[in-house]
Amino acid sequence: MSETPVSELSFEQAMAELEKVVGQLERGDVALDDSIALYERGALLKKHCEDKLKAAEEKVAAITLDGDGNPAGLKPVEGL
Repeated sequence: MSETPVSELSFEQAMAELEKVVGQLERGDVALDDSIALYERGALLKKHCEDKLKAAEEKVAAITLDGDGNPAGLKPVEGL
């Protein structure tokens, strides 16, 4: 398990670590205390990934198109 704070991870890093955490928990060969710590880290990683995806979706939704369907600019997105 990485010691890097979840907030500092990119989406790809967080997703890769989350996959490792899930794999370890599914194997069931981790001590109870370690399982609890893994679960807590996994929950933080999941939320981080969801937040990153939501931010990306909002940015994509902010792209405006011209009459031909080509990107023409950005409209302001609240909170970004």
